[in-house]
Amino acid sequence: MRLEPLPLTADHDIPGPLLTELTALYASNRGFHTLSGDFPDPDDIRPEQVAAALAEELANPDVEVLLARSAGRLVGVAITLARHPDPADPDPWLGLLLIDAGEQRNGYGREVAALVEERFRARGRAALRLAVLDNNRPALAFWQVLGYTVIDHRRDRQRGRPCAVLSKPL
Repeated sequence: MRLEPLPLTADHDIPGPLLTELTALYASNRGFHTLSGDFPDPDDIRPEQVAAALAEELANPDVEVLLARSAGRLVGVAITLARHPDPADPDPWLGLLLIDAGEQRNGYGREVAALVEERFRARGRAALRLAVLDNNRPALAFWQVLGYTVIDHRRDRQRGRPCAVLSKPL
């Protein structure tokens, strides 16, 4: 498994073939997008929508979009935030971990999470936080199995959705 930063063209665009791969990965996760409401129609996720969502993330210099590849194939994407907008929050965040739906339950999520944790551990960070939508029980169970504990309940900053905030010491 390789975890690599999202490469952009000289014009700061996502290369076409990569955008096609990313769109397929996002589209495979209909259930998550139905819960999150991130896309207007979870059955019709378009490349321009994925590009816009990622451009919004990449506009923040503290955000890193990481591609997870296994045997050359894109199996997941992780979006990290070096620091939360709230200055009282000292820890980095994992904003999104999305594994191709056809590859879920094959250990990729666990492996990508471990690689993200190691990246922050190597940078001297003490803990990692993330938020799980309250209506996403399978995700909450996944993160708890990996050693994350619920430390708060609040609404997310982007859309006001109720979430559980989890943390794990690194």
